[in-house]
Amino acid sequence: MIIVHTEASCGWGGQEIRILDEARGLIERGHYVMLVCPREARIYDEALARGVPVVALPIGRKRLAGLLALRRWLYQTPIDIVNTHSSTDSWLVALACATLRRPPAVVRTRHISAPVPNNGPTRWLYGRACAMIVTTGERLRETLMRDNHLDGSRIVSIPTGIDTKRFHPASPIERVQARSRAGLLPGEFVVGIIATLRSWKGHRYLIEAIRLLNAADVAPERRLRLLIVGDGPQRAALEEQVWSAGLTDSVVFAGNRHDVEHWMHACDLFVLPSYANEGVPQALMQAMLSGLCCVTTNVGSIGEIARHGVTACVVPVQDADALAETIKALMRNDALRESLGTAARNWCVEHNSRERMLDAMEAVFHKVEPPPPRLS
Repeated sequence: MIIVHTEASCGWGGQEIRILDEARGLIERGHYVMLVCPREARIYDEALARGVPVVALPIGRKRLAGLLALRRWLYQTPIDIVNTHSSTDSWLVALACATLRRPPAVVRTRHISAPVPNNGPTRWLYGRACAMIVTTGERLRETLMRDNHLDGSRIVSIPTGIDTKRFHPASPIERVQARSRAGLLPGEFVVGIIATLRSWKGHRYLIEAIRLLNAADVAPERRLRLLIVGDGPQRAALEEQVWSAGLTDSVVFAGNRHDVEHWMHACDLFVLPSYANEGVPQALMQAMLSGLCCVTTNVGSIGEIARHGVTACVVPVQDADALAETIKALMRNDALRESLGTAARNWCVEHNSRERMLDAMEAVFHKVEPPPPRLS
């Protein structure tokens, strides 16, 4: 098949990483896959670095120039399927394809749990304009069916798949090496979060929880450290919060990292206190595959992998006190952390592998692939 992914966003996070990982995986399976995005988007350079063909078009905003450029490119380029990912590129692709005599099939992937407007134009976009809708979690699929009255037979939930070999529990040597690279000491208790620094990821509640724990001196024999991996628009505000709370010696800002598996190995506990806009977060699955005990919330489709007391600890959203209490309890219970981490990895190996995701996406694309033109 000839498959085109479109992405209008210039940001960088789990959505963009999934697009490229999925594209790379289907290329390896023999399909021709390319990406269309704005030149200024980070995903453009990341695609080149990962061997994914990429075309730059001005689709970053809903403007006539972008619509015409996209329509011209689609008219000139023989493709089978367009997989759209953000609102802007989904609208531009749908409108462009509506004007083509033989348009490619359109698949719309919904990565987050933000509400979808329930109006006429949006019903057209998700109904007639798209052949199939893919969500990254079952709860997102159910929401579209319930709130937007969409046909469930045309919506399929395909969680992001993670490389189960790349993300694995750390050996003692890997743990020591990872902590050394991060400037962390062997005896410290390290709480980690790997996520784009966006408000809804809940970093500020985690920082406040660390402040509460330090103020209470809950573990005088083990220094508590917070490792923040990632970058984003909240960086300055979070650094200010850390400074104001007197936590500059307790918090490490590591920035964006490509080798996140090694940073997972430096952690004793992984925390993702998101309060909005989640499907099934990649970082959470990566942490679970790394055998880490995880603390998170029941937002979006997180509950599909994080079952309280079984594969994770689930806390209320925007609640620093609950976070602090849960972290304190897990600091004092090595056996519970180990059992939850083991159960989490076993669950994700069975349900959230990269190969399972590729199989499911390949099946969707085959289902909607247009028939070849008739020979006269």
